[in-house]
Amino acid sequence: MAKQPQPSLGYPLTVTPTNPDTSTPQPEKTPIPPSPPMLPGAPRFPSPNLQQDQNPSPSIKTPNLLSPFNGIKSGSPIPHLSTPPGPPVFTSPVRPAAVPFRTSPATPQPVAFSTGSSLPTSSPPHFSNGSVELQHQVPQATEDSISIEELPCVLFSAHKVLKQKKLANVSSLGFGALISPGREISPGPQITQRDPYRCQNCGAYANLYCKILLGSGQWQCVICRKLNGSDGEYIAPSKEDLRHLPEMSSPMVDYVQTGNKRPGFVPVSDSRMSAPIVLVIDDCLDEPHLQHLQSSLHAFVDSLPPTARIGIILYGRTVSVYDFSEESMASADVLPGDKSPSQESLKALIYGTGVYLSPMHASKEVAHLIFSSLRPYKLNIAEVSRDRCLGTAVEVALGIIQGPSAEMSRGVVKRAGGNSRIIVCAGGPNTYGPGSVPHSFSHPNYPHMEKMALKWMEHLGHEALRHNTVVDILCAGTCPVRVPVLQPLAKASGGVLVLHDDFGEAFGVNLQRASTRASGSQGLLEIRCSDDILITQVVGPGEEAYVDTREAFKIDTSLSIQMLSVEETQSFSLSMEIKGDIKSDCVYFQFAIQYSGIYQADISRVITVRLPTVDSVSAYLESVQDEVAAILIAKRTLLRAKNYSDALDMQATIDERIKDIALKFGSQVPKSKLHRFPEELSLLPEFLFHLRRGPLLGNIVGHEDERSVLRNLFLNASFDLSLRMVAPRCLMHREGGTFEELPAYDLAMQSDTAVVLDHGTDVFIWLGAELAADEGRSAAALAACRTLAEELTELRFPAPRILAFKEGSSQARYFVSRLIPAHKDPPYEQEARFPQLRSLTTEQRTKLKCSFIHFDDPSFCEWIRSLKVVPPEPS
Repeated sequence: MAKQPQPSLGYPLTVTPTNPDTSTPQPEKTPIPPSPPMLPGAPRFPSPNLQQDQNPSPSIKTPNLLSPFNGIKSGSPIPHLSTPPGPPVFTSPVRPAAVPFRTSPATPQPVAFSTGSSLPTSSPPHFSNGSVELQHQVPQATEDSISIEELPCVLFSAHKVLKQKKLANVSSLGFGALISPGREISPGPQITQRDPYRCQNCGAYANLYCKILLGSGQWQCVICRKLNGSDGEYIAPSKEDLRHLPEMSSPMVDYVQTGNKRPGFVPVSDSRMSAPIVLVIDDCLDEPHLQHLQSSLHAFVDSLPPTARIGIILYGRTVSVYDFSEESMASADVLPGDKSPSQESLKALIYGTGVYLSPMHASKEVAHLIFSSLRPYKLNIAEVSRDRCLGTAVEVALGIIQGPSAEMSRGVVKRAGGNSRIIVCAGGPNTYGPGSVPHSFSHPNYPHMEKMALKWMEHLGHEALRHNTVVDILCAGTCPVRVPVLQPLAKASGGVLVLHDDFGEAFGVNLQRASTRASGSQGLLEIRCSDDILITQVVGPGEEAYVDTREAFKIDTSLSIQMLSVEETQSFSLSMEIKGDIKSDCVYFQFAIQYSGIYQADISRVITVRLPTVDSVSAYLESVQDEVAAILIAKRTLLRAKNYSDALDMQATIDERIKDIALKFGSQVPKSKLHRFPEELSLLPEFLFHLRRGPLLGNIVGHEDERSVLRNLFLNASFDLSLRMVAPRCLMHREGGTFEELPAYDLAMQSDTAVVLDHGTDVFIWLGAELAADEGRSAAALAACRTLAEELTELRFPAPRILAFKEGSSQARYFVSRLIPAHKDPPYEQEARFPQLRSLTTEQRTKLKCSFIHFDDPSFCEWIRSLKVVPPEPS
């Protein structure tokens, strides 16, 4: 096997694949013993490059489409590995759209798996078991009934795979999948408390698509097609008799091993919140900000369960660690902030008489007392020039979480359920002590000091990750926090950095959701595919893991990813290509997620997917999931938009992508140079138009720090939040408290209505002028819209801002800029794409037309026609 080069820090790595053995399978007599635990060691193929977002990647200076999703040629450096939420609970009555308008469901529409043979006919296996045949282990009807809808944690961009390499690897459309390892499934997966059966050759897990020799119990691996034993467990008189086994009846199985090895016992009492939460609070706030912060902190403490353990640290020029043993007053031990804490000072603190981590049932009143004792900054120094030793404070928090015995805390004896969490409440930049930058950008040595601070912060994030601690940084206020310096700390630890306007409601909600969102720790994601499939790129919150399985498996060609944390609010996006023309009737994908659960159990979740292969381009396009395809394209595009100049280049690549899809998959208009965009992909161009002009790539968001934070959130986000961040969801209020979902066009801004626009990290409520003039109706509509907005975002992290304003106000521009300016299209085009207009009277149509202000932004139809492409008809 080819020896892989080791990656150098901060630079991309290209891996050239080797072809694993695909020889005709032969029976293997020995059954498979339980697999040993994965050990760190040498890398194995096929490994695409997993890059961190801060790594440099070349900008695309020309609008030419180069390769898979992001314009990178095969063999050139492959950019990135790169967090957010499950689908919100939606209980308000929502009327269906008044048109055949697809409403972007939280999960793509189900498509049944192929029922074809799982063995290619070109290489039939030969067996010496007399009359015993290799059979599907489950009845055909069972396999027919399995749909991708049953696997919401794995979403493919298409439910079929093209057999022809040339067409399947068209870079402008691409093929891939989104996987959410920590997503909660309802109803939950099948669970078994035994070791899984794994292929001795490649390490894949037994699953319902395997073929079984019923007489001997041997099973054939769907990935490498080798035979394996089952210790006689799969011996059965018929296929039906195997359906009681979880892996033989469900495409998703959880193998659970509890820490105490007692079958059927899962300790659930206090484990859920046994991992501590340490608040690291900025002590340099002015009075208005401090008052808001105190309110948010009091509410946060009240929201915690009695078993939650909490610590409180303040930082300015010094670090104050609050002692919960003092019940009558706020008492703290103080450490200097100009340097990292020494081992001696940490030992003196930890082995002293103070209590720095305490369960809420014993210390809630003390916590309230501490928050009430906080005082505003008194010196007459500008916010940006105040000394803040944020880095030192996080180091002290890590020392407290480790406790007296670091060795014991990493063992079985003292094992917390899930990750510990440090939540930093910051109102300004880190300007004092380790990892700090000068107060002013004009400092002669600022570039060098910033570079050193970036490295130090990233190292601190990795150190936190090593101790199973996630660092979240929640920033608020008007003082710039120097996002590029703080981002590596949050990112390397598996945490998130969020910007807020103030320390008020949205900040308080995010404080609460940050403390409860983790679902596991020490996560490892393994991906195995049929030999025809090559994974070319991974984007998500993780790093490439080098796991040596050579002693256990002969040829393990899986891709392993060390997850920085295991959370419901994140996902990984995978870009794939096929290596050559596919001969088989289907291809297989297997995802194995190993992590320690919040109830101190070791869980291996195995998900196996079978996709049919087709020759027909039309059948393939029909199976494309527009929403998933758009999000995969968007993640690869955003990965390269490092700054505003890059963002402009990426807008050009979107234009070229549209033209290339129309050229490769569309049809030419007779007697014209125009190409018609394929009707099967009718939603895709509009999603990409929203991406092109929205806050992720456009100029709606003014400051580069805000764009950087949004980009990092998006690259890690779950499918649901990603979709909303790209394409806003527009809901119009109707009489009776119901809502009608409409396309996100400015034609929805009708003066007698209220509109809710959900754009992921922001939710806008717009009240028309006529409605606002009627106080009674306007108050009822506003209340209904606020309730809807809260329900839509109930489970979302980060919690979005919810902003309400009236037609014609200065704030309304934030709402208008996110809607497609369809008023510029001719009336017949407007009615075709926004049929709700047909319900308006002539007078109402005229009034709506006169309400628009002319500006240069093109409508969707104007944009796509400028590319010499005829837009698809509305679906």
